[in-house]
Amino acid sequence: MKAETSFSLKDQLFNEETVNTFVGWLANAKPDLDRARFASEVLDRFDELELKQRIAHIASVMAAHLPDDFQEAVQIILSALPERLDPSKTDDDFGEYIIAPFSHYIAVNGATPDRLELSLGALREITQRFSAEDAIRTFINKFPDETLAFLAECAVDPNYHVRRLASEGTRPKLPWSGKLLIDHTAPLPILDLVFGDPTRYVTRSVANHLNDIAKLEPDLVIDTLSRWKATGRQEPAEMDFIIEHACRTLVKNGDERALSLLGFGEEPEVEIRDLTSPTPMVQIGSAFEFSFTLVARRPQKLLVDYTMVFAGPDGKPGASKVFKLKKLDLDAGESVVIKKKHPMKLMTTRALYDGAHSITLQINGKSLDSLEFELATSS
Repeated sequence: MKAETSFSLKDQLFNEETVNTFVGWLANAKPDLDRARFASEVLDRFDELELKQRIAHIASVMAAHLPDDFQEAVQIILSALPERLDPSKTDDDFGEYIIAPFSHYIAVNGATPDRLELSLGALREITQRFSAEDAIRTFINKFPDETLAFLAECAVDPNYHVRRLASEGTRPKLPWSGKLLIDHTAPLPILDLVFGDPTRYVTRSVANHLNDIAKLEPDLVIDTLSRWKATGRQEPAEMDFIIEHACRTLVKNGDERALSLLGFGEEPEVEIRDLTSPTPMVQIGSAFEFSFTLVARRPQKLLVDYTMVFAGPDGKPGASKVFKLKKLDLDAGESVVIKKKHPMKLMTTRALYDGAHSITLQINGKSLDSLEFELATSS
């Protein structure tokens, strides 16, 4: 049974209102712009286009309305940009997605040797309104040396949105973006510049970047994090955040070096009592509940997660996913009761099927006791 939803992200971000805002920005910089025609040409095709296609479509309409001279067109774009995002903030200030067509236009029309410097400078300005992380990848692939040198300069820019571009734009597995052709190790000197950043918006990007690399070369991630921690260039609490966030995939996979770096490297000496569920039969839309008692046999730090194995469409065990539970620091003989409600809701990212599901407790990366339950689409 697959999820059904009435919410449309593409319509939330790209609609008549946001397009008219975009047209207004352009008209302020180009007074002779035919606003009604521009908006009509954009909106007439929206129903047939997905989110990223709408970005590309708006950029193509821009190309038809802006001057053929690229330098002149870029000057209009830069004049049309709204105010920069508040530089005093340090996180959760993403800007408006409708700005994305500006950077897409630059990527499509500006990735040539004679336009490179102008294009990169334009992306530096645009990313201070909405991230140009997708557009910069076109330049990385076509002009890797020049663009990485540019991003190394961005890494020490006074504006934290520009610094984030240096990390986010070079991620090996950036969501919703095309593949980079450079080796995943090439941007590491850039990450060396930004891991000590004072803003969470940047350090989260750095951690996500390393989490991408962890899927390709786990040991490189652990070696890099260990090296960074030894420099003392980042505040201890923020360094802990980077390590934990960067190692999340490795921890889910039970990577011993990652668990050790986080302080959970010791073999768990625990007893699990009374792993039970009051909901052995669960309907989609409700929650699976379970509880257990964890007893430590000696003083130890424990990272407690659980792996859920979902039923596949054929009724056999299908996909699995690790979920977080608790971090504990227990003395010898100390016990704790842990309870969890896991919603079994339909989502756009995962189908749910009738049949046997199971959870397995995972402590310090080691799989321990398991419990099964049945999921049904109806009573």
